[in-house]
Amino acid sequence: MRISLAVFLFILCFALPVYTLEKNHLFREAFDSLENWRPLSFPKIKSHTTYTVESTGKESYLKAESKSSASGLVYKKTFSIYEYPKAKWRWRVDLFSLKGDPSKKSGDDYPIRVYFMFRYDPEKASFFEKMQYGLAKKIYGEYPPHSTLNYVWSYTDKIPDVLVSPFTDKARIVVLRKGERYRGQWIVEEVDVLADYRKAFGKNPPSTAGVAIMSDSDNTRGEAASSVDFLEVYRDAP
Repeated sequence: MRISLAVFLFILCFALPVYTLEKNHLFREAFDSLENWRPLSFPKIKSHTTYTVESTGKESYLKAESKSSASGLVYKKTFSIYEYPKAKWRWRVDLFSLKGDPSKKSGDDYPIRVYFMFRYDPEKASFFEKMQYGLAKKIYGEYPPHSTLNYVWSYTDKIPDVLVSPFTDKARIVVLRKGERYRGQWIVEEVDVLADYRKAFGKNPPSTAGVAIMSDSDNTRGEAASSVDFLEVYRDAP
């Protein structure tokens, strides 16, 4: 049976799933590969979390497996948080044998984090900050973030909705999911990063931001397995 080219294209367009990036979206990461991401490791942590791209046949997703380990992935491009203040993603936690108090250093692990890093600007820093960040650059080769906002899935219900990181007062933890209730289920999260930063820190963030994903279990010496299906950074449509 012969069909015209127009009919063929019409059938093809409706037969294949297509995602069109909306004008108000900066990016949508579907995890077809990891080419848009670079590894993030920490000098004192030798065991790293494993990140792989998995496929269900129809779509792909990022899988993270952590065994007494910690490392992350950083999206290669930065952006203005004032131009694109919102984010959306879908994640799932399948395993976490983590125990402890997340408000203490010994319990500061999460099966999955999506977090935003805000760039340090030496031109706007105080004298003390310039000395502090200058020393850090000599040790690590680059400036650490000015501050970070971590969205996490906690392994315990016994945790506040927002807390200061036990390692640094320049990081805030925003707990979106707690405990066993949604284990094994895909959950969609939508957040206003700019508004959440203002609430958590009580001030405005630096303009330049980046986004990262991490699964860590080094402090609790446990295990975790989690996945992220997609990640979007966007602004409201005009």
